[in-house]
Amino acid sequence: MPNRLLRALLFVLITTLGLGSAIAQTLTVYSGRNEAFVGPVIEAFEQTTGIDVEVRYGGTAALAAVILEEGNLSPADVFLAQDAGALGALSREGLFQRLPDSILSQVDARFRSPEGLWVGVTGRARVLVYSTENVAEEELPMSVFELTGPEWQGRVGWAPTNGSFQAFVTAMRVVVGEERTREWLQGMIANGVNEYRNNSSQVDAVGRGEIDLGLVNHYYLFRFLAEYGEDFPARNHFPPDADIGALINVAGAGILASSSQPEVAQELITFFLGQQSQQHFTDTVFEYPLAGGVAVNPLLPPLDELESPEIDLSDLDDLERTLELLQEVGAL
Repeated sequence: MPNRLLRALLFVLITTLGLGSAIAQTLTVYSGRNEAFVGPVIEAFEQTTGIDVEVRYGGTAALAAVILEEGNLSPADVFLAQDAGALGALSREGLFQRLPDSILSQVDARFRSPEGLWVGVTGRARVLVYSTENVAEEELPMSVFELTGPEWQGRVGWAPTNGSFQAFVTAMRVVVGEERTREWLQGMIANGVNEYRNNSSQVDAVGRGEIDLGLVNHYYLFRFLAEYGEDFPARNHFPPDADIGALINVAGAGILASSSQPEVAQELITFFLGQQSQQHFTDTVFEYPLAGGVAVNPLLPPLDELESPEIDLSDLDDLERTLELLQEVGAL
């Protein structure tokens, strides 16, 4: 509370006395994205603008819960989330302010809030990472719903505690309904699915021959290829025909309604969508740039060629029910 009051007094001083250039500005960002991914971009923003950024890193769901608890007293100016579900949850509670059209217009409508309350910064596709030594291309499943079949018994991995997997299950609930989602989860468990802590450990397990398939985001494989070379025995499979296993989610950002410096916060989001930042995200992090005019990493299949399901990403806001469902079936 004292920090919040101090910031409010400084804002009044700046705006009434015209001292903006004399007082250093500070943005507070809650980031559900890993520091290794976004830290270099935030540092570049500070160097370019002279604006200091204080970042609180943590899990996306955990930080969203913190903001919900803090409400209008949150010290955060910007929330950077690793999936649209958390952004939708905060939007539903009225905790974001609308972004200007100059920001929203830079991103395709399917990758931003219909109400203009958040915007996608990068895209990530769900894939099946598979062993090139144990799975022939013609054997690859056309849908994640095939993974409950006897031919995949004990050969598949997932990470039920991972936020991106939970967002994927939420999307499955939205697209095919809760009962079919429950049946799939139960079928996976009955089929001996192997549990891992995150996406990276699944890719590693595929590379070591411990499992033959993993449910992950697309970009994790490329980090292994960068480290171990093209001989690393795993590749990505993008399920066709708009299967839910090919969901495209976003990492995105919104400005808290309680922020006393929305214009400065807008500068940061604009910087995230700028060519320098977008190129960093695709060249270094291997994600999809969402702002126009940025070349996609040549290792990635073009975004518009992926047969992903059509879904309003704002509808992925009911993470609480997804967690309950995962607990009910014994996945958590």
